[in-house]
This record gives sequence, C-alpha cells and structure tokens, in this order.
Amino acid sequence: QVQLVESGGGLVQTGGSLRLSCAVSGFIIGNYRMGWFRQAPGKEREFVAGVEWSGRYTYYGDSVKGRFTISRDNAKNLVTLQMNSLKAEDSAVYYCAATSGYGHIMTASNYNYWGQGTQVSVSS
Repeated sequence: QVQLVESGGGLVQTGGSLRLSCAVSGFIIGNYRMGWFRQAPGKEREFVAGVEWSGRYTYYGDSVKGRFTISRDNAKNLVTLQMNSLKAEDSAVYYCAATSGYGHIMTASNYNYWGQGTQVSVSS
C-alpha cells in the first residue's frame, strides 16, 4: 500500500522556521523524483520544491528560493523540507508528492502519488 505521510506542520510566527517530513511506504523513493506543493484557501496548488532521484539537483518556486531547502534520504525513504524565514503568505496545506515520470518537476499533474497534507500557519 502506497503511503506518503507528512508531518511537522504547525503554527509559527513570522520569521520562524519549520521542518516538514514526508515518510514514504509502499515504494522505493530512489526510483522517483519528489516534490512539495502547497495550497492556500481559494488558491491553486503551487509548486514549492522538487528534488531529483539522487538528491543532487533541486528546484524551487520563486517565492521560496533562498528560504526553503528540500532534501531526501533514499535509505530511509524520507523527504524533508526545511522552511526558514517564514512569512504569512507561506500559510497553506503542504503536500508531499512523488513522480516516476520525466515530465516537468514543477507540474502537479506529473505526480503519481500524493500525501494527505500538513497545515502550516504563519502568524504575522
């Protein structure tokens, strides 16, 4: 059974940090590119960060560049998102996702599997 379980969300003040984790079971993430997306109420799902199979190459949405860092531990089947200097506009539900294909890593429709999401709220 495929499962992606996000954790680490919560309420934090502006300028604070959170570390999100995505624990994967049911497949080997080493065969997948992994990504984080977010969705705020009334808004489209937005690409946050992505990482290639080995972890060597990473990609970020413009709004989080320089503040967020994605990493992966293929041995532990785990993906993390370190979020620093958080802003009120970072408030959203954050989703972990996996793609087995070669499509654009920033495109949500290219992803095969999704987690249920974890809420991040940043108070100003």
